[in-house]
Amino acid sequence: MTAVFRVGLVRLVSRGATAPNGLLQAQTNALPAAFQQKCNISGRTMRGGPRVPKEAPYPYKTKKYSVVNAFFDKTSKRFDENSKVICVEGPIASGKTKFAKELAEELDMQYYPAVDLDLIYINSYGYDMRKLDPELPPSCRSYDIRNFCLDPSHDLAAQFQIRMYMLRYSQYIDALQHIFSTGQGVVLERSPYSDFVFMETMFRQGYLSRGARSVYNEIRQNTIGELLKPHLVIYLDLPVDAVQKRIKARNVEHEVKSTVFSEAYLRDMEILYKQQYLKDIANHAELLIYDWTADGETEVVVEDIERIDFNQYESDPHNKKMIDWRFPLESEWCEARIKYCHEKPDLMNYFNVPRFDVPELLRSADDSKVWRDVWFNAPGMKFRPGYNADMGDSGLMTKTKLGVNEAV
Repeated sequence: MTAVFRVGLVRLVSRGATAPNGLLQAQTNALPAAFQQKCNISGRTMRGGPRVPKEAPYPYKTKKYSVVNAFFDKTSKRFDENSKVICVEGPIASGKTKFAKELAEELDMQYYPAVDLDLIYINSYGYDMRKLDPELPPSCRSYDIRNFCLDPSHDLAAQFQIRMYMLRYSQYIDALQHIFSTGQGVVLERSPYSDFVFMETMFRQGYLSRGARSVYNEIRQNTIGELLKPHLVIYLDLPVDAVQKRIKARNVEHEVKSTVFSEAYLRDMEILYKQQYLKDIANHAELLIYDWTADGETEVVVEDIERIDFNQYESDPHNKKMIDWRFPLESEWCEARIKYCHEKPDLMNYFNVPRFDVPELLRSADDSKVWRDVWFNAPGMKFRPGYNADMGDSGLMTKTKLGVNEAV
């Protein structure tokens, strides 16, 4: 009932308002050319300088955006040709980080790095919760990418991959918050849409049970449809032998010593990427694939991006590409913004899938009690961030609230 009321109210206050012209071709046809939004992404070189925001960014990290805010702050007014979601994909050690950073800088977009379990294990005060492992039962101890590389058949491997998907999902919502509230485009290193590639590879190599795979797929089915697919996916391709050479060359200890990155593992990952993920995402997003064996030039990729005519998909209402991003009314843009900026906790609750038939994903009540007592008595964990006097926080009696989209 609350959702119905919200939708009706937002549409009422936005009656008569339409989406930005470049986002709805049916309406641009009736408007003068001067009002049509340019849909081609442009780099810093083509623009001749940095991006100039059309409107001041909305402080979404410290101020909520609800139905009431939608009365006064519309969404599409901040969008320009670079208000897009770009995901950079590729095998391990393909150079995604360097390329994604350079691409974000050239396009004046916000860069989101690859997630890892440090986001869970290092709290807001910088304390590494992995130090608590000796005090915890085995089922509650930390297990991150380093542990996976050294012991991929551990019972916690399934929980590790589900957490990785959860972190990618959470980061993608953060990216949507940013684009809806500021108009600035985003570049992400991997995304929740490609996460299943890792899960399926782990399953094929015998690191995950059939039950754990079933739980993962159920969680994914329950959550992925809530997001908006990216506008553009860039895949940096490397053959398996080149990936293995790069893993050795970058000399990360747990990667070099690992038995995980075998030819069979990397081959399965390549097949899943190319035969499933890329084929599927190409039905919605633009797809660029580059042979990155000898690296490549970011400037060349930017030139290719600038040639993509995103406006072509607006002219055909039956074309499924970019369909997630077609909102005919301003009220619908506001509803989507409320969903990602104000209702993220509700979206994250969709991960609560009641499955009790997979032993490696369960822990006993006694273990959970020990974990809770130890975890929430660690430095900086007794109270919410900003309210821990033992960590140097001050002014506790005068604080009234915490930023709605800031980490807790």
